[in-house]
Amino acid sequence: MSGHEVLLNLLGGAALLVWATRLVRTGVLRAFGEQFRNIISRATANPLLACLTGTAVATAVQSSAATALIVASFAERGMIALAPALALMLGADIGSTLVVQALSFKVAGLVPFLLIAGVLLYMATSSQRAQQIGRIVIGLALMILSLGLIVAASKAMRDSYSLAIVFSRLADDPILAVIVGTLAAWLAHSSVAMVLLVASLAAVGILTPILSVALVLGANVGSALIPIGLALRSPAPAKRILIGNLGFRLIGAIICLALIEPAADLIARIDADPARLVANAHTVFNLLVAIAFLPLTGLAARLLERHVGTDEAAQQKGRVEHLDDSLLDRPHLALGAAAREVMRVADQVELMLREVIVALDSDDDERAKRVKALDNEVDLVQEEIKLYLTRLTRQPLDKESSRRAFDLILFTTNLEHIGDIVDKNLMELAAKKRRLHLTFSPEGWQEIRDMHQRVVDQMRLAMTVFVTRDTKMARDLFAAKDRLRLAEREATESHLRRLREGTIASIETSALHLDILRDLKRVNAHITSVAHPILEAAGELKSTRLSSQPDTATDPGALSAAKKA
Repeated sequence: MSGHEVLLNLLGGAALLVWATRLVRTGVLRAFGEQFRNIISRATANPLLACLTGTAVATAVQSSAATALIVASFAERGMIALAPALALMLGADIGSTLVVQALSFKVAGLVPFLLIAGVLLYMATSSQRAQQIGRIVIGLALMILSLGLIVAASKAMRDSYSLAIVFSRLADDPILAVIVGTLAAWLAHSSVAMVLLVASLAAVGILTPILSVALVLGANVGSALIPIGLALRSPAPAKRILIGNLGFRLIGAIICLALIEPAADLIARIDADPARLVANAHTVFNLLVAIAFLPLTGLAARLLERHVGTDEAAQQKGRVEHLDDSLLDRPHLALGAAAREVMRVADQVELMLREVIVALDSDDDERAKRVKALDNEVDLVQEEIKLYLTRLTRQPLDKESSRRAFDLILFTTNLEHIGDIVDKNLMELAAKKRRLHLTFSPEGWQEIRDMHQRVVDQMRLAMTVFVTRDTKMARDLFAAKDRLRLAEREATESHLRRLREGTIASIETSALHLDILRDLKRVNAHITSVAHPILEAAGELKSTRLSSQPDTATDPGALSAAKKA
């Protein structure tokens, strides 16, 4: 087998290993993620309990990084304190090593049985949980199969002179080896996959014990970097946990690196088998880190709270409260989180809409500033929701989930448009009225108030329709749009009548009055859009508002009218 074929087979095996690890993690989160989240939320009694909980969850999820993101999401919402969260992460790091321990034994004979069982579970049942368990079993089989492919490809590399030079240089420079292991784990987004790859290479004699241990140290540091990269925009409470976890591993890796030769010799005495040496090094390192730092989680929490800021800039930008990337593997929960965030945006837009009538009737310039701040927050949160749902739709979704994601994007976009109309149009009209010291006629002001109240009522109904997806209420919302259009027309005609009668206040405020009515009608059009997908799904919405389309090819009257137009 040529060199490039060996390398291709090795990379193919490594790619399958990374994919299989993700497959198992996704299946576990979709099947049992809610239970794990409940367990984590209660694991705050003492550091030891938190540590054991983290071990159990990470063992099942097969990823300390995934566990870190769940814990960070709880910290972001104030559901877990920093000290127990750090203890939980120490346990999660141990849990991820147990998977490596299990797969470091000779389990290749289980592959056919696991594949058969997994496929039967996935295809022969309609239960979502059973299907996800089937996904987990298939992923485990593929992990074992990928390790076999890596070992087979690695055997041909054992006699490579150039490869021997590369690995000997790495063995002579453990610091560089740690850096390589860190980058590889970060790129693979899995310390489990990286350590298993190292174990496979060590099993065929390519790696020395010292190099194996150095790469394992790097894999542990890289694993702590993964959630930090995924949570760069998270608020300070979440970042403190991730930075603390990285600090624990980094300090542990530096100490072990200084003692790497005696450490490798000591671990080799436990089991001289090269693959088992890698697995044992991974476990021993995380056990020692947990033992050393578990009593210090309180001190570490105080240091992190003092030196990792409150992230005021992120708070001022109106950070999202409900969106959680760890839910993306469970679409129904992710959609629920997005829906809650959309409702928060709707509440803010309703508040902006209520401020309009007060701004039109007062000389308070501060209201315009408050509405401007709300509109900026709506813009930012709407963008977050859109990006979150876009990430969700990149994975396979059923028809109902895809439609719901589209409806959420559509509604939040319309809410953002309403905010812009309120801030950039209606509030500007209110400022113009104050600046020119204008006053509406009593009749004209009552028309504006009535129109505004109709729009506010529509906004309330739209929010209810969005939550309940009730067809009858959606029909009422849509029908009210036509009534509001008629009300806007009647108000305009009444205003024009006052102009003909020479009412001074109406003449002075004519452009202002008509612009306000027009913008309120535009707001209502965006509000009513929430009813469209519900009525379309129920088959109650026509594709066109025209009752019929004249055929100009056969209707001379229609053809003549078309030419005149």
